[in-house]
Amino acid sequence: MITATNLSKTYNGTRVLNIEHLDIPSGQNFGLVGNNGAGKTTFFSLLLDLIEPSTGSIFNNDITVNQSEEWKTFTSSFIDESFLIGYLTPEEYFYFVGELRNRNKADIDSFLLRFEDFFNGEILCRKKYLRDLSKGNQKKVGIVSALIGDPEVVILDEPFANLDPTTQIRLKKLLKEISGTSGTTFLISSHDLIHVTEVCERIVVLDKGEIVKDIETSEATLAELEAYFSREIMEG
Repeated sequence: MITATNLSKTYNGTRVLNIEHLDIPSGQNFGLVGNNGAGKTTFFSLLLDLIEPSTGSIFNNDITVNQSEEWKTFTSSFIDESFLIGYLTPEEYFYFVGELRNRNKADIDSFLLRFEDFFNGEILCRKKYLRDLSKGNQKKVGIVSALIGDPEVVILDEPFANLDPTTQIRLKKLLKEISGTSGTTFLISSHDLIHVTEVCERIVVLDKGEIVKDIETSEATLAELEAYFSREIMEG
């Protein structure tokens, strides 16, 4: 589904990402972990054509993302609150995204019923603009909006950050349900090793832009990741 070949990004002479080859098959829950500056957001930004690669290419369903916009019809994302439109209410924003995805208001109203528990009464019918919501509630809106239109690929950067524990649990359940029933390919970056190992079937560790681990998730994965990052502390 997604392939990166000889992919790199350099800023002011410093290479921040360097991936020789990476394949992410269709339907996989793929996790990306690493410390700050590891290159996670850079990789997602390249995948979304927000920045240009310095070398190489990244393909989404055989489409070169920086040479065509065809991948946008089946790909969605939520990276941060800059993706939102602050002067809209959540309902207005959902309808706006729905229009882009060829969904009418009735479609969106029906779609949103699935997320009543996740919203926990804090999003809809509150007569608040997105800019006035808490960071956690903004994230709820962004995540749900990324699911509108049944996308084949969903990219989420730090989806568990700013969410309370109950909402984190609900989100994990939600992601597992969607991937299990629809075959959606989820790409998730997270600093939370526990959450990402619970949700993702495969985890890649980035360090200074390089892939240093590529793990199929098992019961031993969390301990392996903790050992790796603990070693960094010892060596530091």
